[in-house]
Amino acid sequence: MKAGFTLIELLTALLILSVLALMSFRGLGAVLDTREHVAAETVKWRSVASFFARFELDVHLAMPRIVRAGGGYAPALRGISNSTDLPALEFSRFAAAEGVDTARRLAYRLNEKHEIELWLWPGLDIAPGAVPARYPLLTGVSRFDLNYLNAGLAWVDVWPAAATDAAIPRAIQLRLVLSSGEEIVRIIELKSS
Repeated sequence: MKAGFTLIELLTALLILSVLALMSFRGLGAVLDTREHVAAETVKWRSVASFFARFELDVHLAMPRIVRAGGGYAPALRGISNSTDLPALEFSRFAAAEGVDTARRLAYRLNEKHEIELWLWPGLDIAPGAVPARYPLLTGVSRFDLNYLNAGLAWVDVWPAAATDAAIPRAIQLRLVLSSGEEIVRIIELKSS
C-alpha cells in the first residue's frame, strides 16, 4: 500500500486552513479599523489643542484700550452671551513679541456650521462698515460658552457687566462642548488693569 493522504484528510486540512485565513482576515480588518479611529481622534485632539493654544495666546495679549467703532466707541473687551450673529468675544490685542503680527481688534464666534471662527480686523480702530476677515479655527463644536471673572471674584456671562468693571476681566472661563459629546473647560488668568 502506498503512503499518502485520503480525500477526507485533504478536505479537513483545507477546512482548517480556510478557518485560519478567515480569522486572520477579520483580525487584520479590526486592526485597520482601530488604526483609522485612532488617526481620526488624533486629528481631532490636535485641532482642539491648536485652538486652545491660539485662544490663550490671544487673550493673554488682550490690551485695556477702547476702540473707535462705527462712529462710537467699543470697550477694550466685550463678551456677549447667547448671540447668533455677533461674536461671543471681541477685544483689542497687543502684537505678539515675535513681531509676526500687529496690534489689532479680533473676535471669536461659533457659527451655524458648528465652527469657531476667528475674526480679524486690520487694526485696532474699526472703520464704519469695515468687515473683518473670518477664519475657521475649530470644527465640530456644539457649544462655545465664555464667563468672565470680575473684580469681586464673581463669574459673569457678559463683559463689561457693570460700568465700574475694569477694561479687562481677571480671568476668562472657556467651556467647549464638541459634537462628539466631550466637554472641555479652561480658565485663563488675564493681566487686568
